[in-house]
Amino acid sequence: MLEKRASRGTSPAILIILLPIGMLLLLIMASLKNQFSLIIQNTIVQSFTTIFLSIILEAIPFIIIGVFISSLIQIFVSEETISKILPKNKFVGIFLAGIIGIVFPVCECAIVPIVRRLLKKGMPLYIGITFMLSVPIINPVVLVSTYYAFLGNPYMVLLRAGIGCTSAMLIGFIISKIEPENKIQENRQVVTRQNLCNRWIYNLNTDKTKNKVDFHIHDAIHHHEHGGECSCGHDHSKSGKNMSIADSVVDILEHTSSELRSVGKFVIAGAFLSSIMQVVLPRKYMLSIGHNTIISIVIMIALAYLLSVCSETDAFIARSFAAQFSSGSIIAFLVFGPMMDIKNTIMLSQAFKAKFIMKLTILIFIAAFAGGIIVNMAGVKI
Repeated sequence: MLEKRASRGTSPAILIILLPIGMLLLLIMASLKNQFSLIIQNTIVQSFTTIFLSIILEAIPFIIIGVFISSLIQIFVSEETISKILPKNKFVGIFLAGIIGIVFPVCECAIVPIVRRLLKKGMPLYIGITFMLSVPIINPVVLVSTYYAFLGNPYMVLLRAGIGCTSAMLIGFIISKIEPENKIQENRQVVTRQNLCNRWIYNLNTDKTKNKVDFHIHDAIHHHEHGGECSCGHDHSKSGKNMSIADSVVDILEHTSSELRSVGKFVIAGAFLSSIMQVVLPRKYMLSIGHNTIISIVIMIALAYLLSVCSETDAFIARSFAAQFSSGSIIAFLVFGPMMDIKNTIMLSQAFKAKFIMKLTILIFIAAFAGGIIVNMAGVKI
């Protein structure tokens, strides 16, 4: 039993110890910000430190809440349950798939593997795609973080949820017309595609009785699917209901630990690049681009794809650009990012052909771009 736990990843005890320590260090750094300013006299460095720390500190609670709830959903809610809730009728199915994220708050880091398994079990492609695109946006944790990030502005929450949900439903309907059959690919080799990720973690599990070596590869975004496994590589083929309380708690902590490692590095990278852009690029240059109705939207969509920030925390990065970029471009960032980014592209490549992924990306781009244009034309101000 202990050997099995050891082979499955980071010990929950490490998570329990390191997480409070990390949060304490960040709080100490924030409280000593004035003292740091006496040491760091460079204005650019001061600005970078302030922006970077503010994004990270504000995002941390939502990262923890988001990955914890996501872990609970993945362990205790099976794909069969979700499949039963979503009807096979096209229009009703698309509508329910577009709003079900309110009760199944799973972020985009985990939604792709879940949808892949649902499609293998017979779910229509258009319903699966609608579900995959909408859940990370209307996730209640995402909506609360958006409300908090934009200082209690309810219009940002309504715009993000409304445009995101509507876009997901429209894309699902279009998919039903252009791709009537499931395009799921069986037996794709993860290794050939996943070498684009940051790093690899190799686990060698030796079966002493049969003298065989079981070679499992867990990548930086934890996409590892064998039958009943989840996106983090843990085996959840047994429902949480059939597990003891102790096993369930350990599974939740292990899953949360894996998701925190996955999400955390993207948030840090996103906060870093966001801070660098705002302190290095001339303000006049940023304003001239950011207030261009069309160019600003394209730039923020590209940024959303490259940063690959989890939807629970992307609102904090988006808000840091609110003073320089148009409202429509901020909305486009918040809609496009959860639907399609680098890590999602890599995970989708395990299940779909490049041609289908390209079609889907174009549809998402058009939807996010159109939403941004509508917001700009309506004169909405953040």
